Amino acid sequence: MSTIIDTLVPSYLSGAWVSPENPTRVTEVADSSTGEIVATVSTDGLDLAGAIDYARDTGQRNLRELTIHERALKLKELATYLGEHKDELYEIASRAGATRRDNGIDIDGGITTLFVYSSKGRRELPNGHVIIDGPTEVLSRDSSFLGTHIYTTLPGVAVQINAFNFPVWGMLEKFAPSFIAGMPTLVKPATPSGYVTAACVRLMVESGILPEGSIQLISGSARDLLDHLDHRDHVAFTGSAGTAATLRSHENVLVNGVRFTAEADSLNAAILGADVTEDSPEFDAYIKAVFSEMTAKAGQKCTAIRRAIVPAPLIDAVATALTERLTTKVVPGDPRDPAATMGPLVSVEQRDDVAAAVEKLIAAGGKVITGGADQLDGAFFAPTVLTFENADADAVHDVEAFGPVVSIIGYSDTEDAIRLAARGRGSLVASVITHDPELAATYAHSLGSFHGRLHFLDRDDAKTSTGHGSPLPHLVHGGPGRAGGGEELGGIRGVKHYMQRTAIQGTPNHLTAITGEWVRGAKVNKVTRADVEAGTAEHPFRKDLASLKIGDQFASDLRHVSIEEILEFAEKTGDTFYAHVDEEAATANPFFPRRVAHGYLLVSWAAGLFVEPAPGPVLANYGLENLRFITPVTYDDSVRIELTAKRITPRVTDAYGEVCWDAQLFNQNDELVASYDVLTLVEKVNTTYANWGR
Repeated sequence: MSTIIDTLVPSYLSGAWVSPENPTRVTEVADSSTGEIVATVSTDGLDLAGAIDYARDTGQRNLRELTIHERALKLKELATYLGEHKDELYEIASRAGATRRDNGIDIDGGITTLFVYSSKGRRELPNGHVIIDGPTEVLSRDSSFLGTHIYTTLPGVAVQINAFNFPVWGMLEKFAPSFIAGMPTLVKPATPSGYVTAACVRLMVESGILPEGSIQLISGSARDLLDHLDHRDHVAFTGSAGTAATLRSHENVLVNGVRFTAEADSLNAAILGADVTEDSPEFDAYIKAVFSEMTAKAGQKCTAIRRAIVPAPLIDAVATALTERLTTKVVPGDPRDPAATMGPLVSVEQRDDVAAAVEKLIAAGGKVITGGADQLDGAFFAPTVLTFENADADAVHDVEAFGPVVSIIGYSDTEDAIRLAARGRGSLVASVITHDPELAATYAHSLGSFHGRLHFLDRDDAKTSTGHGSPLPHLVHGGPGRAGGGEELGGIRGVKHYMQRTAIQGTPNHLTAITGEWVRGAKVNKVTRADVEAGTAEHPFRKDLASLKIGDQFASDLRHVSIEEILEFAEKTGDTFYAHVDEEAATANPFFPRRVAHGYLLVSWAAGLFVEPAPGPVLANYGLENLRFITPVTYDDSVRIELTAKRITPRVTDAYGEVCWDAQLFNQNDELVASYDVLTLVEKVNTTYANWGR
């Protein structure tokens, strides 16, 4: 029992590290290289129901106190902290068979994901608690009844059930978007490498960065976990299709509304284009890609290449080149040995599973070119290349050997290659190696519906590509059919998985209050130039972020438009489009009454009408969005502007924030001429220029 106590991996539940007392059901975990017992796990007697209640109560409350930007900033702080302590994780992960290269994918990859989500959360999302989805919809003639969509945080816990192959990235790639969304996380890692996940969670807790209740950890089996979940909760699963099917069939998923997403088995393909020959750069890129996917994490990647689909005449050439590279580059060994380039599988049990899968492939007609069923000692498995005369052998498209194993099959033409790739019944990713853009388009249009990601590779991006098997936080990770039908990551798309989209209907004032963004027709605090000159009101541009309010509006006087100004603008800018300078041609155009003012001239005039020229607190104009020209303006017309503070976004780390102004340009008949958003940077507190222009 003393050995168990010494190696027992604790769980982190309800804000404390806990371990079962005198557990009766204990699982031992061995060092994948040496076979030494390095960890034991047990969940006997742990209060999982209490942990879920704690997440829904304490975790939810503490996360909701933070805005989206504040959560995003904490991810950056956490990423920095983990980066400073990653060598500790490297050392522990080596016991699970991870080489330094593997740790770069898993540990550094997880840390990078935190950084990316921190950046995206602050750059692409509002500094509040609600995300607006899409434009406002006008539902009544007088615009008094409107609609829009918003995302709000799910009120439960984000449960993640992870596979053994990525004990750090697998956790952090789910944690980052759920944390941004405001949902606390409960992690259930796979037992063979769960002690690595536990070490990372310990660092996260010890950092003191995360609000209490943000993260919890179950070390060991959690068979009744789903019994305690309901419609408030979200489960993200990574693992086998069989386990995914079992979890999906749980009553709380089928009946009680637990949200469930899965990333499961995937027989990913790499297709060598028909335009590629042995002496083209793409051939070498193909061999390197397949080699990399076979050897990284010893092939234990859900995105690894399992099927190499090549032109039939090139089967032998590909097999020979790949075998040669494996023979000269791969040195199997203990990851702590600097000479080792590929570590063992995570466990002896996993080695046996891979060997059994290889036997099935051989029985289905696979010819062993290198490796095969006779393997190395312990959990090590030699890289194995198989070729098949029958590309349609069912086992090739059904059996996944989750290790350093690839099957090479031949195709007759592009249509045949597409058919073979689709036989995977849905995959996470496929690579197409071709230098022919039209061929790439054909594959994309035909295979897009079968894959979560398509990776195109040729001589131009071979050096910059992040690789076939590298999910990026910016892009969707998941796939249809056999791959589980789920999606993770994908930038802000991943955040929204942990939120509820709700249609909102009401008056402009209702929508403004709910979303925190001014909607046209909502109440305004209107100021005119006469008010400013009389000293009875302050121009909105004279307000800092502390005093500016949504709905603060400046309304200008009318400005007359002359033909001389239109012609002068045309001459000085070189924009002599006929509608501005040729009366007869302009009049003949069905869109124009006669010669008209340039759209950009109107925007420039609008700026002159609303700008307050003295320095500060507006620091800079950094762009326009959604610019539309609606009604032409001809000479002898007049224009005026209404500029309204639409959205105010304080930046957490800066002395200034962003203000989005709704700009509406009208003519003398109150017809809308142009509509757009003006983006400015504004001081939080007007100190730099406090006495200027007063």
